[in-house]
Amino acid sequence: MAHPTQLGFQDAASPVMEELLHFHDHALMIVFLISALVLYVIITTVSTKLTNMYILDSQEIEIVWTVLPALILILIALPSLRILYLMDEINDPHLTIKAMGHQWYWSYEYTDYENLSFDSYMIPTQDLTPGQFRLLETDHRMVVPMESPIRILVSAEDVLHSWALPAMGVKMDAVPGRLNQTAFIASRPGVFYGQCSEICGANHSFMPIVVEAVPLSHFENWSTLMLKDA
Repeated sequence: MAHPTQLGFQDAASPVMEELLHFHDHALMIVFLISALVLYVIITTVSTKLTNMYILDSQEIEIVWTVLPALILILIALPSLRILYLMDEINDPHLTIKAMGHQWYWSYEYTDYENLSFDSYMIPTQDLTPGQFRLLETDHRMVVPMESPIRILVSAEDVLHSWALPAMGVKMDAVPGRLNQTAFIASRPGVFYGQCSEICGANHSFMPIVVEAVPLSHFENWSTLMLKDA
């Protein structure tokens, strides 16, 4: 999860998020190079009194500063489109979970099981135990098996919400009357935190998302216990 004074993204916990981080670094390096070139041109233009008629009126230079930006845009657009299609790919999910947004909590339904659903409320500050995070912990975590494709069906019961999990590279709007879907693969075990990312009322900042990725055997034990308690 994020920590104080952090400037970059969270560590990636899914293949898609790793691709997004690589693309971010790729695009940022291009921006740095362009900025350095523009700064150099500005400094040399301001600091020198020399002029060159071939620079002021040159067909070759006009061709270069027309073609070069087009090539740079292609270098940015092609990886971006590739990741965009990767994010939309949902191939043979091993597990489907429906996340329903409410004012102001999330409810989860494991649709592959007959009776496995629960509500997930934020734990009040006064009830936190040592080591838990304020405004981020919930009384029930969404548990998923790691290294398995997980499909998330997102909707809302009342107003607009948004199911966002930065470490997985997932953000999907929850719209009443509409069922949106997204997917992720947890590449490592851990507990990953997110929050509702669409202003949804007075307690918008008090409906966190907690996803716990565990090995498949642990997930089977957890689901068995949850079905017994149901």
